[in-house]
Amino acid sequence: MYNVVAVEYFGTPAVVLVNNGFVNDARSAASGKGIPGLRVIPENVTCESNVQENIESGVNAVMDQIVAALTKPLTLEESAPKKEVEKPSRIVFKGSFAEVNQFYYKRGWTDGLPVVPPTEEAVAEMLTGTDLPGDHLVTKIIPRMGKATVEKIAINAVMAGALPTYMPILIAAAQAVMDRKARFDVFEVSTGSWAPFFVMNGPVRNQINLNCSSGSLSPGNMPNAALGRAVGLIVKNIGGARKAVEDMGVIGNPGKYSLFFGENEEECLWEPLHVDRGFKKTDSTITLFLPNTFTQRIPADTDARGVADALAGMGPGGMSAFIINPPNARILAEGGWTRAKLQKFLAEKAVSPAPQPGQGPRPAMDPESVLVVVAGGPGAFMALLRSAGGGGGFNNAFVTKKIELPKAWDKLAAKYKSMVPVYARY
Repeated sequence: MYNVVAVEYFGTPAVVLVNNGFVNDARSAASGKGIPGLRVIPENVTCESNVQENIESGVNAVMDQIVAALTKPLTLEESAPKKEVEKPSRIVFKGSFAEVNQFYYKRGWTDGLPVVPPTEEAVAEMLTGTDLPGDHLVTKIIPRMGKATVEKIAINAVMAGALPTYMPILIAAAQAVMDRKARFDVFEVSTGSWAPFFVMNGPVRNQINLNCSSGSLSPGNMPNAALGRAVGLIVKNIGGARKAVEDMGVIGNPGKYSLFFGENEEECLWEPLHVDRGFKKTDSTITLFLPNTFTQRIPADTDARGVADALAGMGPGGMSAFIINPPNARILAEGGWTRAKLQKFLAEKAVSPAPQPGQGPRPAMDPESVLVVVAGGPGAFMALLRSAGGGGGFNNAFVTKKIELPKAWDKLAAKYKSMVPVYARY
């Protein structure tokens, strides 16, 4: 799509053929590049088709439209499009909790679940989580390159049910998402349904009560849930990635609600992940990649080689993050397996992805494309999150960002430290 836009910028008339299901996506992309009147022709060729006769018949069916689109003079609207500019207002709606949620949902600003109304007071409290001014530009988020200011991040954080102590983490998350090495520009708007997956390391994990143990990827813990949810709202509301318009995931991914947890450093015999990635142990960091598959497995044999073989049997490939629970990680460490040795072993055992049409075999998996994280609780299950169907083929990599804390962090953390669930005894 962007190639067609580039041709137009050079003064050559161009049209783009688009599968019927992607017309809105194409028009959004053209508009985002400043040519809302770019001529888009829908066609019925099956997506990713490599059947020559189907391709030819689909193109032949719209050939007259192609000729007309290339030769017909531009309309006044196409040659001088009027850009609708919505004047922002500090107060967009007043009403009850239910009315606010209905209004936000109808505007496409939620993720389908109720949100916390981002009142002036709530946003001001959220901003106590950073020393940066509200108008500070953290980054610009694709596909619309929306300006992710500190205040806009805070607004979406409030909506997600986050606490002010989460603000430094969300600022780092926005930076990580738009780091070129993450290739969010490919994965967020692709058909493959990739989801941002974050691992946190360092002291901040415990200061915000992040769950790093049993069920750390399950619902029930505010920081795990609200942090991942806030990232999703930031991407949607600031970046403009709307489902079935710009985000064209065919099946979708439940991980887009939240994939955020911490490494269980206290029960890990290896150095923490962020230390292996070049940071100090006293630093707090988040590490990001974008998977679209999830699987679990228990080892058939419970010695170190058995655990390693079970991990390899889950089918690493593309980019892969293995979550090893502490008991199995201890077996590996006591059996002489370092994190680096395990990464190398799993890379060698990786499933070779099938070559794309017209391409040769994929290269062997790089150990740097394997992430090993110790997390979870007692038991035997281990997990693999993998970027299938493209991960690792776009010169992408795991991205780690340091979390920068405000000067009054200790006081702020103490204010919200007691925010933990306390279950009744049965």
